[in-house]
Amino acid sequence: MSENSARLANPAPLGLLAFGTTTVLLNLHNAGLWALDTTVLAMGIFYGGLAQVIAGICEFKKGNTFGMTAFCSYGLFWMTLVFVLLGDLLGLSAFAPSKGGIAAYLTIWGFFTFFMFVGTLRLNRALQVVFLSLTVLFWLLAIHKVVDPIGGRNVIGTVAGIEGIFCGASAIYLAVAEIWNGVYGRSVLPIGEVRAYASAPSEAGRASTN
Repeated sequence: MSENSARLANPAPLGLLAFGTTTVLLNLHNAGLWALDTTVLAMGIFYGGLAQVIAGICEFKKGNTFGMTAFCSYGLFWMTLVFVLLGDLLGLSAFAPSKGGIAAYLTIWGFFTFFMFVGTLRLNRALQVVFLSLTVLFWLLAIHKVVDPIGGRNVIGTVAGIEGIFCGASAIYLAVAEIWNGVYGRSVLPIGEVRAYASAPSEAGRASTN
């Protein structure tokens, strides 16, 4: 690691908090607690979107391919999602996505997230929970777009919302653990290090979520 890289702050908590808080906010809507409004869109553009891209660029400067790919990809995902949702929110039927289109969109992101989850098997358990629950969330939402409503109720959508709140909360937990463990110089909140790879001189071993 170069002297310049050694002085860089850990960008992972920023990216994880941006992802986690925005995911919780959207899935409170998916769970049926309130209607979709501009609070979700604003968070999606600036915190879930822009802040994650910034975190990804910082991971790039650190030489962390996994962190760069994850944060930049999900940051840009949030930005695209805002545009996808705008058609419905503004009542612009010409720009509203079709059920098949949004289902395909969510399914593809589910596969991408599953591939990233496989990469977390060399990192830590907390990160594995984030990516596995996010994979399930994408696929539940894709199914919801095709199947719901069931008997007039968005059953799968509600289940997806609850699962999404858990996913976002797990990312927030990991972010807080990264901050506290770094500040206090010890494990205040456990993240489940994968000890078999703790000393592996690989790129994955250098991930900021270690």
